[in-house]
Amino acid sequence: MTTATREALLQDISAWFDGGGFEAALSRRVACRTESDGGTVPPALEAYLREQVVPELQALGFDCAIEANPDPRGGPFLLARRIEDAAAPTLLTYGHGDVVNGQEGRWRDGLQPWRLERRGDRWYGRGTADNKGQHTIVLAALAHAIGARGGRLGYNVTVLLETGEEAGSPGLHAFCESERERLRADVFIASDGPRVAADRPTLFLGSRGAVNFTLRYAARDRAHHSGNWGGALANPATVLAHAWASMVDAHGRILVEALLPPPVADDVRAALSGVPVGGAAGDPEVDEHWGEPGLTPIERLVAWNTLEVLAMEAGNPARPINAIPPSAVLHGQLRFVAGTPFRELASLLRAHLDAAGFPQVQVEAGMAMAATRTPLDNPWVAWAAKSLERSTGKPTTVLPNLGGTIPNDVFSDVLGLPTLWVPHSYPACSQHAPNEHLLVPVAREGLAQMAGLFWDLGEPVGMPR
Repeated sequence: MTTATREALLQDISAWFDGGGFEAALSRRVACRTESDGGTVPPALEAYLREQVVPELQALGFDCAIEANPDPRGGPFLLARRIEDAAAPTLLTYGHGDVVNGQEGRWRDGLQPWRLERRGDRWYGRGTADNKGQHTIVLAALAHAIGARGGRLGYNVTVLLETGEEAGSPGLHAFCESERERLRADVFIASDGPRVAADRPTLFLGSRGAVNFTLRYAARDRAHHSGNWGGALANPATVLAHAWASMVDAHGRILVEALLPPPVADDVRAALSGVPVGGAAGDPEVDEHWGEPGLTPIERLVAWNTLEVLAMEAGNPARPINAIPPSAVLHGQLRFVAGTPFRELASLLRAHLDAAGFPQVQVEAGMAMAATRTPLDNPWVAWAAKSLERSTGKPTTVLPNLGGTIPNDVFSDVLGLPTLWVPHSYPACSQHAPNEHLLVPVAREGLAQMAGLFWDLGEPVGMPR
């Protein structure tokens, strides 16, 4: 049935949610075991696209194609297009149907990763927050907006779903490079990541990047008794600890000048003013004096770089023996904002360690994803914030970028689009961990947000030009 007004659309989609429509759709999708981080490409990835998403989009008038990944490490892509008028503006949206491993047996109180279960105001299950719940919100809002407009949105829509995001999005860049024409659009709007807090509708414009790296020091081929050789042999763990201490001080401040970001811009500082970090039940307590001095916690999280130890090992931590270990290894990560020379990380660390007196420590750079940020003064930003506030009656927190990392550079850099992300999760959702969950009130509000956005895009003055 055609809905005549924006208000009626929001009422209709809320009634659909309250009637169990969203829960039923999410339950079907959570039941699909679409793990992508195990080093293989399981058949469930293509099955998810073909069985869970394609029928829904075809019913809305989309032409759907499941495309092979140019990288054998990654699962297939779904590229779906709904063209009302070749001369009309086009919206590109995105999601990922894959999830991290379920970690069965580690969920609490009988919860299971592949079964949606509601307890209080939480829906538990793998993918509820990342990303099945979020793209289910987007696709449901799009369907209701199409119905409300009588089948004519007034713009075109392209949907891109990948199935390898949790494996680092192998092949995504190459696929989008080769499909530039079919992915041509005027704006990118999608949902992933967390709100800054559960009760704060959030709009973010990009993400920090990330580079993983490894430091190693192999001094000799075997361990030697610490009583017989202690004081005569260099301990690789001690050497590696001091090498790291030359890079990051005891309060988490980066000491490698080449890895510091540009100063925080005035408009970024203004946008982040008063935005909290944590504070909700289950959140860890913020260490106020950790990291770069002179910055607020949200500025350190969103607008600055960090070097983090992810894991380190020497000897056998599970069963220590009285011996000097022959080698030590540290797995680290640089989280960074736009303007950081991340592609030169290995050479920059090599130069630093040599100058600091650690030429024996080896450096290996690993997986890297770029940092991105749509400018705060882009007209799409104010447009989207206004639309979201109209739908929720709440102010929208605009983050220049997410503190985490998503493959946004594909859309901002490869495809050249303004990127708007409207998240429907929250920081304590346990994504990637046991007990992942989606908050029921946030999901309900998210449907209204997205439906309002898709309605406003179709207004005569809906899209910034």
